[in-house]
Amino acid sequence: MTCKLSVNLNAVAMLRNRRDLPWPSVTELGQMALEAGAYGLTVHPRPDERHIRRSDVFELVEMMKRGFMDREFNIEGYPDERFIEIVEQAMPAQVTLVPDDPAQATSDHGWDFAANMDMLKEVSAGFKAKGMRVAMFADADAATIGLAKEAGANRVELYTGPYGSAYDDHDRQSQEMEKLVSAGMVATQAGLGLNAGHDLTLDNLPQLVIGMPFLDEVSIGHCITADALKYGMVGAVERYRAACGDPVR
Repeated sequence: MTCKLSVNLNAVAMLRNRRDLPWPSVTELGQMALEAGAYGLTVHPRPDERHIRRSDVFELVEMMKRGFMDREFNIEGYPDERFIEIVEQAMPAQVTLVPDDPAQATSDHGWDFAANMDMLKEVSAGFKAKGMRVAMFADADAATIGLAKEAGANRVELYTGPYGSAYDDHDRQSQEMEKLVSAGMVATQAGLGLNAGHDLTLDNLPQLVIGMPFLDEVSIGHCITADALKYGMVGAVERYRAACGDPVR
């Protein structure tokens, strides 16, 4: 099975926000990624708008409506009132619930499903009633990941940060890979779809895809943006598609 690539545009927006100027254009680079064959786009509109802004969300929605209705838009974030309002206006194909504190630099852990069960059930039911798929950010913990199903998730997104950060330690990377595979198997056995994301690169992605043939989607932003500096956005997307088992023909 081919794993689908969603390009996270947060790093592009963060680069733009260094200056009070409209470039690099988040929408233009998102369109380039889709034209290069990316299956979808991901954004995380945090309250402080330190990268993706509310306006970016709706500009991307309009761009995708004009020529990419067959692709998926994924909005991720903590389900506070502001986030819920944005999602319900944008109506993405997928919404990914992430347990981020506003002060966090980036997403760095999955949900404590037991502690947040009631809230997650309520929020996910609202989104699903409007036709959106709900994914929930999860640690590679086989003992608890099945609770995401009870919380109302259609999919989980496995946090791959520990795997990605072990790029210089083969033994630790293998251990983290085993955790991801075990958690992924429990999730699929529970009837959950499976996404993954964080610190995935051209070097470590192929191993993940081979080891987890049940993986539906990966969301990649920081590393694909870094590689776009070398290869251009089109070249980077083509390389990541190949790493996902979806080579350009």
